[in-house]
Amino acid sequence: MSRFEGAVLLSIGVLGAVSVGFAQSPATAPVTYSQTGQPLVAAATNQPPTPAAPGPSLQASLDAAQLAVKTCKGLDQNVGVTIIDSAGVPKVVLATDGASPRGVQSSTNKALTALAFKSATSALGEKIKTDAELAAKVAANPTYNKNAGGLLITNGSDIIGAVGVGGAKGSEKDEACAKAALEKLVAAGRG
Repeated sequence: MSRFEGAVLLSIGVLGAVSVGFAQSPATAPVTYSQTGQPLVAAATNQPPTPAAPGPSLQASLDAAQLAVKTCKGLDQNVGVTIIDSAGVPKVVLATDGASPRGVQSSTNKALTALAFKSATSALGEKIKTDAELAAKVAANPTYNKNAGGLLITNGSDIIGAVGVGGAKGSEKDEACAKAALEKLVAAGRG
């Protein structure tokens, strides 16, 4: 066995698509993915690739996530920040130095929860206190996170994604940092 067997091979092709293959199985055809992470099957089936879901651009997402990190660092908090598009695909996941794996996962879960329930997670957390049916739905999925820190990204009345921040000591701090990210997206015309 060579030292490269089992390694994942990545190559960037035309139009920024990423091709992924495995060194240990050269007979397996590589799968090609778009920049949004969707498999492209157009070459094999002559069908156009699935268009990307509406969401903030990569650059706007990165700028907003960096502001959330900076805001939380100003509060002396080590956090994870996740920004997703309207299909729940992560555009950016950042973690400060010293962030816990749980905090980073929490940021993703909060973004996904906000998107799934079309609500800020802080509002969802309040609503489940008096809505037993909603509380049961949230409790049924261990990845849902009802703590503050997940906010929707909108374009007019359309939901185009969500931002989640997790790991701060006090979810109100997570939400303050998520609000900073959202304000950055609004200023960029993406939220």
